Amino acid sequence: MTATKEIPYKIYLEEHEMPKQWYNVRADMKNKPAPLLDPKTKKPMSAEELEKVFCKEMVKQELDDTTPYIDIPQEIRDFYKMYRPAPLVRAYCLEEKLQTPAKIYYKHEGNNTSGSHKLNSAIAQAFYAKQQGLKGVTTETGAGQWGTALAMACSYFELDCNVYMVKCSYEQKPHRREVMRTYGATVTPSPSMTTEIGKQINEQFPGTTGSLGCAISEAVESATGKEGYRYTLGSVLSQVLLHQTIVGLETKAALDKYDITPDIVIGCAGGGSNLGGLISPFAGEMLRGEKDYQLIAVEPASCPTLTRGKFAYDYCDTGKVCPLQKMYTLGSGFIPSSTHAGGLRYHGMSSIVSQLYHDGIMEARSVEQTEVFAAAVEFAKVEGILPAPESSHAIKVAIDEALKCKETGEEKTIVFCLTGTGYFDMYAYERFNNGEMGDYIPTEEELAHGFASLPEIK
Repeated sequence: MTATKEIPYKIYLEEHEMPKQWYNVRADMKNKPAPLLDPKTKKPMSAEELEKVFCKEMVKQELDDTTPYIDIPQEIRDFYKMYRPAPLVRAYCLEEKLQTPAKIYYKHEGNNTSGSHKLNSAIAQAFYAKQQGLKGVTTETGAGQWGTALAMACSYFELDCNVYMVKCSYEQKPHRREVMRTYGATVTPSPSMTTEIGKQINEQFPGTTGSLGCAISEAVESATGKEGYRYTLGSVLSQVLLHQTIVGLETKAALDKYDITPDIVIGCAGGGSNLGGLISPFAGEMLRGEKDYQLIAVEPASCPTLTRGKFAYDYCDTGKVCPLQKMYTLGSGFIPSSTHAGGLRYHGMSSIVSQLYHDGIMEARSVEQTEVFAAAVEFAKVEGILPAPESSHAIKVAIDEALKCKETGEEKTIVFCLTGTGYFDMYAYERFNNGEMGDYIPTEEELAHGFASLPEIK
């Protein structure tokens, strides 16, 4: 539903309208995400135990499921002002091309040097690490957006940054790797031979192209093995989704500014950071019984965590050194195929997103790689932005929903998150343009192999 006043192409919030607090959707959830478990004892982890891996403030945020709003420190808000508030764009040209009565909006999170939404949490985690007096941090990265964002944030606060990059992305995206190095980060292809876990994975899976689960294991081992270092991550855990609610809060504020109520809110889903950040304010209204929306998670058919996974406790990493989390998972032993949406190649899903999905607050769909790139090309031609492969999953379903409106004549309002730009993904676009890109859907046997790695929790 839209107001009578004309809607501009881009809705910008004023600087003073930018949110001053992050929203913790867990405070409004009747069914809270289950606690993190120690990988050895299988018992809930204490703050003291988690602080051996994460920054103290991150642990505090991770364990807080009752405080609805958490203040954003002024130093972080000042950094946000360099690229935020991010615009909410009306896709008029796409609507015209589709000849749909639907109204399509996208939150453009690619208007910073890192090229994605990941900087929203990277700067927060780097700030808290610096505040704690640490020397540096370690992390993993899939497609490279998170690693790039963290490298930028660490450079800003003069922290050492060590990145374990999934091997297939390391090889497919050398320019993304070089941006990280330009900001002073050390980038290592994972699985590597520089950690004990990396050596074990290489021995167990010879020639593997790696996965986020592998890279996480190496990053955690590296962090816990060096004094003055902690592990940071770009998705999955609740602390990250908390920071990313800046996306959803700004989106909702921009819509409210023009009296727009969305019918459908869509996000791509890998570990859950952008999806959870985008939908949290809308899910909160649903949980409080104030409004109703159709919330859709879109994941690759090659890594169908929500649509074909199991809701169970599982290891967050392949090396089984991270806390166990109850989530939708394909099993930590599942190694996804080397698709080009590297940021979505994760075996598990955020516990928040998983619980919301399990409780029916949102739905999930899986889509194949070639149809995703077809949607990306169509979007690029009419909207003038080359989208990242990850973002293009949301574009694909947004187009699907708009075409449904064309068939039914319904004037629905669709909102999705354009998580980042695809200018470092030209190898993938080349493969698509040359007709060399294929699709991969794991068999039941392959999924069963992953499920066999699930731990037994009494």
